Order: sequence, then C-alpha cells, then structure tokens
Amino acid sequence: MADRDPEGGIIARIAEGVAALPKEEWDACAGTNNPFVSHDFLSALEDSGSVGPGTGWKALPIVIDGPDGRIAGALPAYVKGHSQGEYVFDHAWADAFQRAGGRYYPKLQIASPFSPVPGPRLLLRDPRLAPALLAAAETVVNQNGLSSAHATFVEEAQLPMFEAAGWLIRSDSQFHWTNRGYGSFDDFLAELSSRKRKDIRKERAAAVAGLDIVHLTGAEITEAHWDIFWHFYQDTGARKWGQPYLTRECFSLLGERMADKILLIFAMRDGRAIAGALNMIGTHTLYGRYWGCAEDVPFLHFELCYYQAIDVAIARGLATVEAGAQGGHKLARGYGPVPTWSAHYIADPGFRRAVRDFLEQEREASAQEREWLGERVPFRKG
Repeated sequence: MADRDPEGGIIARIAEGVAALPKEEWDACAGTNNPFVSHDFLSALEDSGSVGPGTGWKALPIVIDGPDGRIAGALPAYVKGHSQGEYVFDHAWADAFQRAGGRYYPKLQIASPFSPVPGPRLLLRDPRLAPALLAAAETVVNQNGLSSAHATFVEEAQLPMFEAAGWLIRSDSQFHWTNRGYGSFDDFLAELSSRKRKDIRKERAAAVAGLDIVHLTGAEITEAHWDIFWHFYQDTGARKWGQPYLTRECFSLLGERMADKILLIFAMRDGRAIAGALNMIGTHTLYGRYWGCAEDVPFLHFELCYYQAIDVAIARGLATVEAGAQGGHKLARGYGPVPTWSAHYIADPGFRRAVRDFLEQEREASAQEREWLGERVPFRKG
C-alpha cells in the first residue's frame, strides 16, 4: 500500500515486516540510543514467531523513502487483534466502543512489542517527514476500517509532533533510577535517609547470602545460558500473562544479533543458576526487562532487578535505569516517579470526544499521583 500526501507529494508505503527492510536504512532512522526500536530487536521478534501469525500482532511498518531511495522515515506499526502485550491499557475503551455498536479490533499499534520502554516512535532520518508519517497512519486506519491508532511509550521529545497532528495524549507513570554522578553504590545510599540506607543494606545482604552473582554479556552468553533463562522466563510469563510472549528462538536470535546490548545477571547456588534477570543496554540507559527464579529467596528479585542494575549503571556511567512497568515498591529503593506518554488517533468523532474527555481527567489525576509519590522518595531532605 502506498499513500500520497496531496500537499507534499510524499509517498508512504507499508512493508511486510521490519525484517523485510534493509537493516542499515532502518537503523539510520531509528538511531542507536534505544535498542528496542533497532532492526535487530524488531526483526528478531518477527523471525522467531513472537509476533506474526497466531499472535495477534501483524507487523506492517509504515515507511517513507527519501530522494536517494533509502528509508527516510518509519513507524514500527502493527495491526492488533487484541490489547495484550502493550502495558498501556485500553480494554475499557474497547468495551465501551463495542457496547455502543462499534468494532474496536483490529487497531493499529505503533510500538516496540511487549516493551514498556519509552523511546522514539517516529523514526526519522528526515525530521520534516513526521506529519506525513502520522497522516499515513491515519490513512491506514481510515481506509481499512480500523478503529484507531495508538503510539505507546512515546519519548517526551516527540509529543509535540503528535499534538500538532491532533492526536490525543495520554499520560501514566513509571519508576526510574537517576544517576547523579555517583562513583559507587555507597555514594547513592549516602543520599538516602538513614533508615532506608539500613533497610537496603539488610536486603542486599539477605538476598545474596550463600549465592554468587554473575554478569554475562556479549560472547559470554551461550545457548546453555538461554536455556536456563528460558525456564525462568516461562515461569514468570505464565504467572503474569497466562503465556509468555517471546518464543525460545527469540532469545537465541537476540543473542546472535545484539549480544553486546544484552546483560544477563544470574544468582548461582553451588554452581547452579537459581534466578536470573535480563537487561538491555542503551547508550544512556540500562533497561531491565525480564526476571525469573527457581527458588523463592527473600529480596532476591530486588537485588537482581534493581540494586545490581544500579551497580551496573554506575560502573558504565549510564544516566538512568528503567526497570519496567508499574511497581510502586521501586520507590522505596531509590526509583522515582516519571511520566510516560502515549498518543492516540480515534477515527469515530463521537468516540474521540469521549476519549478526549476521559484523558483530560486521567492526566490530571496521574500528575497529582506523581507529585504525591515524588514527595515520598527516600532521599534525605534538605
């Protein structure tokens, strides 16, 4: 499918997946800061069957070619038959629209699947193409009878592009850790209240008693390690989502294509891994993604997913740690509330008005909650 912008003569086309597009051209638009929009990551989801037939995620990236014939702008877009794996919950919208006689699914999702990670959603080698890309997404919705388009976990710098196009903006919150130039974990603890410093030290000591903590990245990660982590991931995924989103092959492909962007952390007891956490390494951020365990050890989740991540960020000079969606318990461990954003195009005018009114109230409530949480971070006052 191609769509011509009548004002600018720009043609947008839909490709049969990111894997079908040239890696160098896609990554020239996506940049290098965020691994979750890279060709390696998105194509691994497709090639492994984690998205595609039977998953409810059909990859249909929207791209615009530049005068040189190379991709100049792209949207990582998917036609969705459900709302699973998004972490921005619109189930109530779907129910309301369907009760009113509409059909909410299929819809268009602009996202990195299964990844509640803020990042660019308009992938632009030529920033002037932003309006044309969003117009193309709207055209896909309107011409194919879709209910809506949703760009989730949009980095804040791109919000004005969506607002200029008239998309509705939604806000939520996550908890991120910020590196304030710390030289060590103790430097970070020194900024916390005395009680919190003691609590965290006790948690860390209890979590690792009798265990060895191992960090693996790059060529150090083998298929045997992926076999171990796959069992952890399956257990956690079954409990959280009913069934894991990623296939076993996906982990192998990620290891083949972007091992230097991956950090596996294992807790070992007598040479056997009993728990593990998977992190992705960005230019400025460490992203905590998945965790699982074979033994229930108090505080070990906090150690592997939060404290070890802080250690790594300090050692690598990374600015932030993003430890995934939700989790108010992160607040007590030095992770502060930050806003996350999504943008929504609703085709039906009446439904659009209802969603707009809802979002105005929700944004205010979300901002008030972040303010309340921000006053309860465990840092020393004054």
